[in-house]
Amino acid sequence: MPTPTTIKIPEKLKSRIAALAKAAGKTAHAFMLDALESQADFAEQRKKFVATARSAEQEVAAYGLVHDADEVFAYMKAKAAGKKARRPKTVHL
Repeated sequence: MPTPTTIKIPEKLKSRIAALAKAAGKTAHAFMLDALESQADFAEQRKKFVATARSAEQEVAAYGLVHDADEVFAYMKAKAAGKKARRPKTVHL
């Protein structure tokens, strides 16, 4: 069940939201809920991304195995173009 809450926003922003919501065929309330949900989703995705990056950093620190980015990009471009390509070699830091 939705929980009521109060948010104080500047009048200028309120006017912008009202106009944008109307143009989108939504109420200002629905527009703001969509915006809040989008930002919550974005924050969760960013949190997962950062956790994955930190995990990768720890893995590199532990094993020292990496791929040269230029080789990886060249490999991906060749594969996307339907060409045969040799996989990039793993190198030690």
